Amino acid sequence: MTEESKAPEKKGSGWLSVAIDYGPLVVFLLAYRMFSPADSEDMVGTVLAVIKSTGTFIVAALIALALSRILLGKISRMLWLSTVLIVGFGGLTILLRDPLYVQLKPTVLYVFFGLVLLGGWLRGKAFLQWLLEAAFEGLSEEGWLKLSRNWGIFFLFLAALNEGLRHYLSFGDWLAAKIWVFLPVSFLFTFSQIPMLLKHGLAVEDEAEVLKDEPPTGA
Repeated sequence: MTEESKAPEKKGSGWLSVAIDYGPLVVFLLAYRMFSPADSEDMVGTVLAVIKSTGTFIVAALIALALSRILLGKISRMLWLSTVLIVGFGGLTILLRDPLYVQLKPTVLYVFFGLVLLGGWLRGKAFLQWLLEAAFEGLSEEGWLKLSRNWGIFFLFLAALNEGLRHYLSFGDWLAAKIWVFLPVSFLFTFSQIPMLLKHGLAVEDEAEVLKDEPPTGA
């Protein structure tokens, strides 16, 4: 098959990628706000709201998976794993009627990614490139290794942060923190990596690609 006959890979905008990654979380937050009882002391009503919004979360995650395939032409490995965990832990939440499983899902995801990336870094392998399925033009192997190491450490930090917020915040406040804390912190961290990547050969015109290909940390 010649180069001309190959089907071109679809390219999605940075905003489209962010919408697919964080859309289900926003739907989850809105659904919980809609179903949550007016009385914050109503534990039965709160649990029912969590169950209903979790079902909505699962459906939204599956729709995001399909949209990624249709609009971006692919489903990233990270999105696959995140969706599997959403369905698995969400199913446990609905079955056992315990919001704990929804709150534990991000911790499990962050710890898994953190250990995988740091384990690869110790072995001289940049697993982040494999997970992101991204190639930043000009970036050296050392640059990829440092980026994998830094993201590995950051994912473990997010796991600890999620556990801290889970213990000290109500479910509604914890859910809001997923948007208003994790999203800006993750963006700032990603942006902070650009100077290091430029030192290791990243093409200046690929700076926007680094932000676009940021690993999903919201769901």
